[in-house]
Amino acid sequence: MTQTYAVLLRGINVGGHRKVPMAELRSLLEGLGHENVRTHLQSGNAVITTGGGAPEGELTAAIEGAIEDRFGFRVDCLVRDGAYLAAVAEDCPFPTAGIDGKQLHAFYFSGPPDPERFAAIDQEAHRPEAFALGDRVLYLYVPEGLGGSGLGAVVSRPSLSKGLVVTARNWNTVLKLVEMTREG
Repeated sequence: MTQTYAVLLRGINVGGHRKVPMAELRSLLEGLGHENVRTHLQSGNAVITTGGGAPEGELTAAIEGAIEDRFGFRVDCLVRDGAYLAAVAEDCPFPTAGIDGKQLHAFYFSGPPDPERFAAIDQEAHRPEAFALGDRVLYLYVPEGLGGSGLGAVVSRPSLSKGLVVTARNWNTVLKLVEMTREG
């Protein structure tokens, strides 16, 4: 039995730092025994097919270790199966039809975020921007984009996600990864 997963790397190829070329990432993932390895963009999105239904945590640890061995620095990553990614897209509490991908983001967490930490955020002060928590994800709606978003800066504070790995993707990338994992 094979399973298709997305691999989400955090903080690579930004501003010329922590370079992980996608061709080398594909080679590394294939070297770990994964098949049908594909990447999307240069920001650390890969899709793999693997056998045996390995738990996400085991896959994550193996990939992080291999990246550190190959490139000489640690890169946090999250591994999510296609069904989870599809559920994140389907469960989005914000309207998605006709939006620009930069207006909606999914912040993926390595585990469940603590809702109490986010409850203290005054969303009314940031309208029309808004966020909502889901299953190991935070949806962030920012009509003017993430770059100048006050709410984006607030929800990105490390204290809110203390102890968790977090990596964000814009809505176009969210949907593309769903599509890629469906293709198998």
